Amino acid sequence: MSEPFDLAVVGGGLLGLAHALAAARSGRRVVVIDRDARANGASVRMPGVIGVTGHPAGAAWRRAMRSRDLWLEVAAQAGVRVEHEGLAIVARRPEAAALAEAFLATDMGADCALYGEGDAHALFPQFKGEIAGVFWSPHELRVEARTASARIAAWLAEAHDVAFQWETAVSAIEGTRLATSRGVVEAAATVVCAGDDFRSLFGERLAGANLARAKSHMMRVRYDEGFELPGAVASDLSLIRLPGFAELAESEALAARLAAEQPEHLAQGVTLVVAQSADDSLVVGASRQIEATPDPYQIQAIDDLILDELAAVFGKRPKHVLSRWTGTYAYSADRALVIDAPAPNIRVVVAASGAGASSAFAVGEETIAELFGR
Repeated sequence: MSEPFDLAVVGGGLLGLAHALAAARSGRRVVVIDRDARANGASVRMPGVIGVTGHPAGAAWRRAMRSRDLWLEVAAQAGVRVEHEGLAIVARRPEAAALAEAFLATDMGADCALYGEGDAHALFPQFKGEIAGVFWSPHELRVEARTASARIAAWLAEAHDVAFQWETAVSAIEGTRLATSRGVVEAAATVVCAGDDFRSLFGERLAGANLARAKSHMMRVRYDEGFELPGAVASDLSLIRLPGFAELAESEALAARLAAEQPEHLAQGVTLVVAQSADDSLVVGASRQIEATPDPYQIQAIDDLILDELAAVFGKRPKHVLSRWTGTYAYSADRALVIDAPAPNIRVVVAASGAGASSAFAVGEETIAELFGR
């Protein structure tokens, strides 16, 4: 048996690393256990946009703001490059511009701006399609998802003495003992952050959370004409999916028009998220198909829907699709965050909205404070 730890974290993705950081910063000895050789789930497969704008009003939005601030701290110390900041939502229709204007009137709209058609084209020449305006948020960050988790894990090990047990599966947790494929680990407390694997540990307790798995199509593309994006980019399709916008009355008119004009996009859960990498390539997504067990296949017709929306914003499709992949994440129509306490010293934390990276560090702080006492 290994030396006892104060905290064991099951899952080496961003949510697990965030809990490890919060515990390590409070002076506790931490081990992170993951069945894979490195983070390989949603943490490395999604666009890497740390979102704030569009989170539900209240606690969720404040949590996203706090997490964003922590991301800046962690990125600077862990050697994670912030590729760009801010989010431009291209309002292709007057209804989208009206919804963005209504959002500005909320508390969450502070520091954001809406540029009308004339100003938008002058300020954002990258957007070649017909637009009614551009909503700008300065809050978002973008990191390279492919490498960020690994760099944060290495930093936690070096700077905070966090132990890692990769390629190690946890089969059971009873009290302070974790049964793993490499033996027993002893820890005073445990946090399970297993991503979309919400059946292996405490699955019976999570059965009532209405959890499923969401599959998302992603691509990396390149345009022949080089240009620099002002930040991450989204469009009308994203507005009706972001709760902070979708909960406003003005979203109804946009949703109705999208249902009439882009029904197949809505049927496949297509939104537009574009993020630029240091080599000028663009990470582009995404779709959402919800199933108990998503198939592994990437369907060209769904990719075409995403590329059609990309062309509507940038004026044409890119000539080069450099890579394609699918990601999966836990999803619940009922709530964006599931936290369960199977025992006083155990917490199961599931980000159930596809926005785990955006809230991870704040969730980690809250869970560790509640688990150990402030």
